[in-house]
Amino acid sequence: MNYLDIKIETERLILKPISMKDKEDILRNFTDEITKYMYPSAPKGLYDVENFINSSLKGLKENSNLQLIIRKKDNDEFIGCAGLHNTTSEIPELGIWIKKDAFGNKFGREAISAITEWAKSNLKVKYITYPVDKDNIPSKKIPLSLGGKLIKEYKEKTPDGRILNIEEYYIEMPSH
Repeated sequence: MNYLDIKIETERLILKPISMKDKEDILRNFTDEITKYMYPSAPKGLYDVENFINSSLKGLKENSNLQLIIRKKDNDEFIGCAGLHNTTSEIPELGIWIKKDAFGNKFGREAISAITEWAKSNLKVKYITYPVDKDNIPSKKIPLSLGGKLIKEYKEKTPDGRILNIEEYYIEMPSH
């Protein structure tokens, strides 16, 4: 399997590997407001976005990091980014962000559910983690909707000095 060829479809969304064609959408939508509860900070310019995309492409080529762009199926509108990171480890990690204009439509839940289903079919892992800041209530609902169990809580300092109060959920994968 080649991660660069993966395309995951849901009822309303298409998730496909990140590419340089997505850099303007990411720069425009990955803002300080969006990253408030996230480890990375908003990019300062296109250079930061291009570095992120190049790093993501390396992970896709190595089949170690599934970094996907989320678009609406009906009109190709950019919705956000989702990923399954460290896919060669025993416990990969989910991550997602949705642009502000798309909040409240359950696109995050739909995308993460689809990635989880993909992982069940394609990876041999017992769990997938979903770390989330405890104050990010909409995002916390995602692992809970997938039967996730809270397994640990910790504080994490971001590179730009913010302190996150992380709750880490495990989503169980069926045994193969």
